[in-house]
Amino acid sequence: MSTIAADIHALNELATDFRGDLIRPGDPAYDDQRRVWNGSIDRRPGLIARCTGVADIRSALAYARRTGGPVAVRGGGHSFPGHSTCDGGTLIDLGLLKGIRVDPVRRTARAQAGVLLGELDRETQAFGLATPSGIVTHTGLAGLTLGGGIGWLMRKYGLSIDNLLSADVVTADGDLVTASPDENADLFWGIRGGGGNFGVVTEFEFQLHPVGPIVYGGLVAWPMDLSPELMRFYRDWITDIPDELTTAVIHRRLPSTATIPPELHGRPVVAVVACYAGPVEDGERVVAPLKAFAPPLLDLVKPQPYLDLQAMLDPGFPHGRWYYIRAGDVAELSDEVIDVAVARGHAIDSPYTAYPIFHLGGAISRVPADSTPFGGRASGHTFNFVGATDGPDGFEAQRDWVRDSWRALEPHLTGVYLNFLSNEGTDRIRSAYGAATYDRLQTLKRKYDPGNLFHLNQNIPPH
Repeated sequence: MSTIAADIHALNELATDFRGDLIRPGDPAYDDQRRVWNGSIDRRPGLIARCTGVADIRSALAYARRTGGPVAVRGGGHSFPGHSTCDGGTLIDLGLLKGIRVDPVRRTARAQAGVLLGELDRETQAFGLATPSGIVTHTGLAGLTLGGGIGWLMRKYGLSIDNLLSADVVTADGDLVTASPDENADLFWGIRGGGGNFGVVTEFEFQLHPVGPIVYGGLVAWPMDLSPELMRFYRDWITDIPDELTTAVIHRRLPSTATIPPELHGRPVVAVVACYAGPVEDGERVVAPLKAFAPPLLDLVKPQPYLDLQAMLDPGFPHGRWYYIRAGDVAELSDEVIDVAVARGHAIDSPYTAYPIFHLGGAISRVPADSTPFGGRASGHTFNFVGATDGPDGFEAQRDWVRDSWRALEPHLTGVYLNFLSNEGTDRIRSAYGAATYDRLQTLKRKYDPGNLFHLNQNIPPH
């Protein structure tokens, strides 16, 4: 039997009991379904398998093993370097898995792998609860969690992985297993920061915490020329803030959105985004010194629904825009680091290009370093340089800005957040974890995926 005939036979066998959608090149839905969030990624899978449950996932994996070629797994499709799609091969799309079940008594939530952050927040906020997640609501829960999960609650309640209680995982062999402290504890350790290297996580169980529904937070912005003074003020101010407050400094041009006065659109600014995970009146008191630093151009820090604060940055990261990213952690905001931050802010010439500097520490730093693979427990801040355009025009220039920015910061870097990595090679991945953790992850990879079926990720080869 020819290879083409064998592939057709395998596809026909898959179609006999597959409940979801099987989409191939030439099908009417193909071009729409192959798109991912980052518009600069343009790949053409040989088959898009839109799964409705575990049985579909197992069948799609069996098909992929039989026909060969790469296997990509897509939750929300937010991977910066495009790991959630492939050329040729099989794309296992989890976007139809939207189930969420909240237990307000135990303060837990179970969420399937196709859930987006905003969808989970909406269900948990109905009970005044939340679990730490990311900063853009249309991000996929699965990819965010498997890489660590930083966001506006992290200094109070830790990362997403620090609140993961258990997960259901389909392995490369098609076995469905539970990963928790009591079952397959080695796998539970690995998926909390090891990315998608060990299988397809189909469902997550999270610890929830009392948050909102009203929190104190938002964005306050000053002219970019005040960046040197603001950065040094900020460095001193955050040495004495409580864990309830998570902040990020952002350099960018103000976007043209409805919440920003038209006369400020495109204005170069340095801004601080804040979220206080506690009583509103305490948040007002804690943030008051920041707001008094200097007269701001824009002050959107106020009591507001947690759901609104979570969605605040969504307009700056729409689907289809072209994105390029480089990132890294620093131990502290030294004078030298601040000088780099200021200079790179002044070099921004795109209305979309920006970079946040997230303040870490707090609950993140109190989790033992070896309890998860996440490598940034001791980091003070993480930089995320994001160059963006509407399309190919000007993209090369923004990519150069990102690369120049990263090179300027490189002498001060101590690590990198896995979800902010581009395609930067094995050495960079190893440095993100550290040698001992990387070797432990390789041992785990040999156990659960010795053939490296799941290699479209920040890959840890089994040998």
